[in-house]
Amino acid sequence: MSTVREQLPEGRYGRSADERADRRLKAVGSVLGVLLLALVGWFGYDYIAGQKVSAEMIKFDVSADDRVQVHLEVRKDGGAAGSCTLRALAEDGGEVGRRDVRFDQPADRVDEVVTVRTTRRATSVQLMGCTSE
Repeated sequence: MSTVREQLPEGRYGRSADERADRRLKAVGSVLGVLLLALVGWFGYDYIAGQKVSAEMIKFDVSADDRVQVHLEVRKDGGAAGSCTLRALAEDGGEVGRRDVRFDQPADRVDEVVTVRTTRRATSVQLMGCTSE
């Protein structure tokens, strides 16, 4: 004797639990993806637009065992004030001098040569960064 099994018609009684879970998971993933992209975009814009002072070290000259001359070019908003940090390094990579240089001139571009005092002979100089105040 064979048994006849009755099946319900497909699609007649709504979606299965797996289909509902898949749809919900896709919606939550899409919302989280859009939020992540918006957050990354906001941080990128804030980083680029928020910089009011930037600088470039044109060159440096080790003028003596206890000092280094550094030529800086600073670009900033007209009335902005800020400071840049310079660090002098010895041949072994150790820090031998540090100086914060303040710029509060009203000009948009400041070209200046500054002296960084060192505890021993420096072989390189790094521009660590600039901040606006």
